[in-house]
Amino acid sequence: MALDAELVKENFPKAVPMAGTLNLTFGELNSETAVVSMPDQQPYHNHVGGPHAGAMFTLAETASGVLIFHNFGDLLDKATPLAVTATIRYLKLAMGEVTATATMGTPVEQILAELEEGKRPEFDIDVSIATADGTETGKMAISWTLKPNRK
Repeated sequence: MALDAELVKENFPKAVPMAGTLNLTFGELNSETAVVSMPDQQPYHNHVGGPHAGAMFTLAETASGVLIFHNFGDLLDKATPLAVTATIRYLKLAMGEVTATATMGTPVEQILAELEEGKRPEFDIDVSIATADGTETGKMAISWTLKPNRK
């Protein structure tokens, strides 16, 4: 059963301090989608005045992580969520605030069923990064696993 979205958004920066470092804000969160924004901050600019590639990577990965903890945070006694791979494409120069929207690629029920069968599910989350006017400036494909905890 998914964790309460408001509690996840409130506590994620405490559990994952890097998210707090970038002053990320958490918007919509449900079992299929997570929206996270990063304000325009000069200390995190690159050489052309937009958000640094590393900051945008962290933004996108955080959006996927919030989605993971919302959907599977109640299972931490059984399994540990881990990022397996991540690929990011920077499509256009981003300027100003950027927002990452993460979307589950596999139904949560299917992932839970695999975990219950004793498998180590691996699944994808797609993330779109866009500027305030909606221009998509990047895409991330990130694979996650739920590694069963040893008893």
